[in-house]
Amino acid sequence: MSGPKRGDILLASLRHAWPVMLGYVMIGLPCGLMEQAIGLNPLECFLVSCTFYSGAGQFMIPNMVLAGSPLYSIIASVSFVNTRQVLYSAAFSPFFQGVGKRLSFLFSATVTDESFGVNLEQFRVDPAWTPTHALLVNLCCMFTWGTANAVGCALGAVLDLPVAITSFAMTSIFICLLATQSITRQTLVVMVCSAIGVTVCKLVGLGGPAILLGAVAGVLCGLAYDRWGGEAHESS
Repeated sequence: MSGPKRGDILLASLRHAWPVMLGYVMIGLPCGLMEQAIGLNPLECFLVSCTFYSGAGQFMIPNMVLAGSPLYSIIASVSFVNTRQVLYSAAFSPFFQGVGKRLSFLFSATVTDESFGVNLEQFRVDPAWTPTHALLVNLCCMFTWGTANAVGCALGAVLDLPVAITSFAMTSIFICLLATQSITRQTLVVMVCSAIGVTVCKLVGLGGPAILLGAVAGVLCGLAYDRWGGEAHESS
């Protein structure tokens, strides 16, 4: 029996990728507007989106550039945010046994938060879901993201939209994600300590690495609470 046709594989991938693609249009447009504000043109936005491909990172860069953050702080902050991608790729390793290195590399380089969720769920529930399906989901999402960034950049050249509004797009997404999470004691510790850490850094003049240091402080406090505070709560 012959395997599925290429067209059928593409349609199956698009069927699961389109909600993410639609979301990327709505997020990519303001991201492109932000990138235009720091001097990128549509082609550069598209190329950055297809090589760097990090929504959070691409929002952070123009925000930090416009805020006057030093280069080392931008690199460190964006790198810290994107460390999660390593775990995403590692989570798929059981499903890529025996797959060629080129396909595995391309897939790993194009994983994002949203495509990770789509593909991991499909691998778990659909025995017919293959690495090729998963890669096509990634590529469809990446192409949509890059195109939306390029269009947003082009619009930014003709529309006079306040940077403060467009820069809040990614922040609002994280607020929505946070609001939908199950708030536990550990989560509250991380939130409060991160906010305090960022505030303290800014008060002492460390505006550049404030987000990075605040996030690290929040994570460390959360781990400490999980190690000692959680045990104390259980014993009581």
